[in-house]
This record gives sequence, C-alpha cells and structure tokens, in this order.
Amino acid sequence: MKILMLHGINHNMFGKRDPGQYGTITLDEINASLVALGQELGTTIEAYQTNSEGDMCERIHQGYAEGVDAVLINAGAWTHYSYGIRDALAILTCPIVELHMSNIHAREAFRHVSVFAEIVKGQICGFGVDSYLLALRAAVSAVQAAK
Repeated sequence: MKILMLHGINHNMFGKRDPGQYGTITLDEINASLVALGQELGTTIEAYQTNSEGDMCERIHQGYAEGVDAVLINAGAWTHYSYGIRDALAILTCPIVELHMSNIHAREAFRHVSVFAEIVKGQICGFGVDSYLLALRAAVSAVQAAK
C-alpha cells in the first residue's frame, strides 16, 4: 500500500511558524512519525511539500498516474479557497483524508470552510501532530475496507 502525504503552503516553516498554534515540531519530524507508523501498518508513505499551488496540482496528477492507494492532505490556507487543488483532488479515485493540526472550526471564520469537504472521505483536525497519525490510520482503514 502506498499513501501520498501532501503538505501545503508554509508547512516547511513548522517548528518556527506560530508555535503557540502549531507547536515546535518540524515537518521532517512529522514525516518521520508518519513513515514509522506506516511501517507498523504495512504501508509506504511518500511526503511532498510545496508553496506553489500549481506544483501541488501537478503532484496530485502524478499520484493519480502512479495509482496511489490513498492521499492525506494538509493544504494549509489553500483548504479554504483553492478550487484548483480541489479539482485536482477530485480526479483521484482513492480515499482522501483532509487533516489539520489546529481545530479549524475554532479559529477565524474564514477557516471554518473547507472547499475539499465534499470530495474527501473525512477530516481530522485539532489534535496537533496526532492529526497526521490519526489520518494515516483512517486512510489505511478506508483502503482495507474498499478491498
């Protein structure tokens, strides 16, 4: 099983950006945790981060061509307005799990809306770095249930 982890805009700054909201964990540490849990669950994790919306769409298209089994996405601010990324995700035929470290529903009003909500299997938010691990478990479960 191969799962693609997509990290969005500004996530390369985890550990430095707003530690009160996101903690001090770095993107590399998040990815290492995902890879370790992925090994336990019998899946391979490929992580990708970009600050370019077009590059994110291209990576989603590549994931479709590769036939990934599931996609995890924390698109950051793109979650709330990127119809381009939404349309790219809609091409996928595998389970997609949207995740956020913070509880987007308890933050600014513009963060309460996800343009991805109608096309994802589910959304996990508010559990810090554990949101990533919960999302991975949910994705693996969704793939297994579909078989």
